[in-house]
Amino acid sequence: MATRHFLTLMDLSKEELHAIIQRAIALKHSPSLSTDPLKHKTLAMIFEKASTRTRVAFEVAMNQLGGSSLFLANSDTQLGRGEPIEDTARVLSSMVDFITIRTFDHAKLEVFAKHSTVPVINALSDDFHPCQLLADMQTFFEHRGDIKGKSVAWVGDGHNMCQSYINAAEQFDFELAIACPEGFEPESWLLKRTKARVRIVRDPKEAVKNADLVATDVWTSMGLESESALRIKQFTGYQVNADLMAHAKPDALFMHCLPAHRGEEVSAEILDAQHSVVWEEAENRLHTKKALLEFLSR
Repeated sequence: MATRHFLTLMDLSKEELHAIIQRAIALKHSPSLSTDPLKHKTLAMIFEKASTRTRVAFEVAMNQLGGSSLFLANSDTQLGRGEPIEDTARVLSSMVDFITIRTFDHAKLEVFAKHSTVPVINALSDDFHPCQLLADMQTFFEHRGDIKGKSVAWVGDGHNMCQSYINAAEQFDFELAIACPEGFEPESWLLKRTKARVRIVRDPKEAVKNADLVATDVWTSMGLESESALRIKQFTGYQVNADLMAHAKPDALFMHCLPAHRGEEVSAEILDAQHSVVWEEAENRLHTKKALLEFLSR
């Protein structure tokens, strides 16, 4: 049986993704449902980028499932000294049961997965952040039921989170409106593939109109800190605040993968508002990772 990887949401079927969401919800409310399914199994974590929620969620998930994890900073491994990705993948996958990687170049993940004999999980790349979308979908399902047929608005940069929302629109069958400045659109091939349910607009109010869910992320991603001052100017008018949320449905949820910059991409008022579910969204990173690891261990 071929090794299953999770580099984007498209690596699993719609049915499998829904099953993971439902399993995550079950594990959240009844942790005892899991009886050490990953006992004696090990997760290796290679991180080239900083992390709080993702790293903690993976480590705690492995612990609660009866397994263990080991953290490998890029600077502490031979990868940091130029060892080919293929060689590291072959060696690590002969010793551990899962590998999760947080990196800049998505192509590195694809090469690693090609030469790994165990599941490789994308813990974030410059192109996609699929684990976050599992948590986002769980959060919506818990508050509003199935997201199928709903209207979702993305406001901000068309980067990895936005591109994962595009994949989610296809896999979970919802409509997605993306409001971003010119020059910050998602990859054209993604938009072409999903043109039946994804659209680009320039006016955030148009994107948010009657939305069931409004999501955003920081304007300056990791590795682009030198562009921060310029990006703040370029994204003027794209802040999610009370005026913007007034155009969404009265019970619309607000999500942010965190960390957030209050006063930039989102106002403090909205981040801490009643319809903001960012803290549950963060917690659900743990439950969806547990469900994902269980699934990939089969």
